[in-house]
Amino acid sequence: MILPLDRAVAELVRDGDTVAMEGFTHLIPVEAGHEVIRQGRRDLTLVRMTPDIVYDRMIGAGCARRLVFSWGGNPGVGSLHRFRDAVVNGWPRPLELEEHSHAGMANRYAAGAAGLPFAVLRGYAGTDLVGRTPTIKPITCPFTGEELAAVPALNPDVAIVHAQRADRSGNVQMWGITGVQKEAVLAADRALVTVEEVVDELEPVPGQVVLPSRVVSAVSPVPGGARPSYAHGYYVRDNDAYRAWDAVGRDRDRFTAWLRDEVFGAAGGPRTPDRAPGEDREEQTA
Repeated sequence: MILPLDRAVAELVRDGDTVAMEGFTHLIPVEAGHEVIRQGRRDLTLVRMTPDIVYDRMIGAGCARRLVFSWGGNPGVGSLHRFRDAVVNGWPRPLELEEHSHAGMANRYAAGAAGLPFAVLRGYAGTDLVGRTPTIKPITCPFTGEELAAVPALNPDVAIVHAQRADRSGNVQMWGITGVQKEAVLAADRALVTVEEVVDELEPVPGQVVLPSRVVSAVSPVPGGARPSYAHGYYVRDNDAYRAWDAVGRDRDRFTAWLRDEVFGAAGGPRTPDRAPGEDREEQTA
């Protein structure tokens, strides 16, 4: 089903959902994240292996109650300041954390995609994550006696990914670095894919991943929807935008102005907020 992005988000993303928005450096669904902000979704559990600026913006806009992740930072720059402000100061609201390793997250998605209750891996040994993350449990191999780590499957309510192309039947094609997008979609109850273009026929591409329409709830044409990350074959990574985000995200007032001008202002209409991201809370911590 091919839908405009605003309608697809309205139909597929609900308050309180667990939302996975994947894309590893490449094909990050940034514009879809902006649309979730515009629609004022709240109390989301955001899941992502590497929360970068798309989740920094969603956290700063007050969308998130909880974050499940394996590494958080602005690639090539440093801290995510809206993420940090939420954790340290509870602005615009407190943020719960569940931290894993990259391998743990990838295996959790794979277990969810396979319909299994949990994944088993060699990992986490020697780290303090085991004592801090209750969803990591030791397990003994019944065949060798080896001590391993078990992590529960990830089954998001909705997965959102970006891809290069879809055909008019809703089959999706991506290539290049594809990360865990396939597994996230297969593990989720609902899936939204934003694409650079819709074509009559998907021409084969070396290294492609094709998601059949039966596992995709909606496709939305959003040219440039991954910027400032890149879409292989369409545009390159905007490193200047990543560097510029550090100064924007560092300051609450500057971030709030950016949100008003670049996210709500770009869309226009009645969804433009009349208050800053923290102003609907009774208490704020500076």
